[in-house]
Amino acid sequence: MKYKVPFVNYPEHYRRIWNEVISAISNALSKGDLILRDDVKQFERNMADFIGVKHAIGLNSGTDALYISLKAVGIEAGDEVITVAHTFVATIATIVQCGAKPILVDIGEDMNMNVDEVESKINTKTKAIIPVDLNGRLCNMEKLMKIAKKHDVLIIEDSAQALGAMFDGKKAGAFGLTGCFSFYPAKILGAAGDAGLLTTDDDKIAEKVYLLRDHGVQRSTGETLFYGINSRLDNVQAAILNVKFRYLNKWIERRRKLAQLYHRRLSNIPDLKLPPPPSNNGHFYDVYQNYVIRSKKRDQLVTHLRESGVEVLISWPKPLQHHKALGLSRFHLPTTEQVSNEVLSLPMYPELREEDVNYVADVIQDFYDR
Repeated sequence: MKYKVPFVNYPEHYRRIWNEVISAISNALSKGDLILRDDVKQFERNMADFIGVKHAIGLNSGTDALYISLKAVGIEAGDEVITVAHTFVATIATIVQCGAKPILVDIGEDMNMNVDEVESKINTKTKAIIPVDLNGRLCNMEKLMKIAKKHDVLIIEDSAQALGAMFDGKKAGAFGLTGCFSFYPAKILGAAGDAGLLTTDDDKIAEKVYLLRDHGVQRSTGETLFYGINSRLDNVQAAILNVKFRYLNKWIERRRKLAQLYHRRLSNIPDLKLPPPPSNNGHFYDVYQNYVIRSKKRDQLVTHLRESGVEVLISWPKPLQHHKALGLSRFHLPTTEQVSNEVLSLPMYPELREEDVNYVADVIQDFYDR
């Protein structure tokens, strides 16, 4: 089905920067720059400067950034890692793949980790906490960092959806021992395939990550120091990302403008719960990777939107603790369950026009006026 307002619009996205992207790809290919070449190094410098960290290390995906973070800090069998269930499965999967045990806490009304529940879950086996910066918003990082410091627990940030988001003026990926980013095509800064990044201010962790992403081989000596994996950021993807990086701040501001318009048009509908509107004051600077609303009539509203030509997404209709194969059913997470029954994501991308947002809002208003 062709939607009047698609959830994302890749053709229009690339149409606007086509010549720059093709030139960057052509330049990389014509020079034979394919693996860990200058484009990767430049992208790593761009990201380190943008996020405000010493090291930004290009990887194959955001999932690999999580996995390599856990391996680099020594997470292993018998350890426990605290995180949330309202996230993509990769957050929890990487904990399990390291042999560790995921311990789940509930989310708050902003759909991020309920920091007030964290401390009660910490014990002698707890080695790390992974907050998930969902939809372009951070949780209360000041409070979480104090808890982590008090108990000598590491913070690994899953900032896959929060590039450019801030708490108290500090960007996602700059709080924890490591930060993990995804450049999946639909992200704020998206590659033309899979790509990821790990950030850190710790020199020793950075050195370990460089080795882990490249089979554990020390390239200066040729010595294999341990078993690593293949998780190198593809150089052609880095070339594309360097082009897009020039537009990143502009795209973030565009998302915030669209979020303000959504808020203005939808805030008078009592059934809907909306994300906080953009603000330049207070603790949070949100970047609206997704514009996520909640409705008690979610399923009917989704049907109405789709039948009216508006493509929407539900993330995630079945909470992870209810997937039997994952072995997480022991966790009682009432807010996570409620949100899973109510949540839906509206179209949100820089190429979205104001008239498109108004159309989406009109369709939603029509649903409630019937």
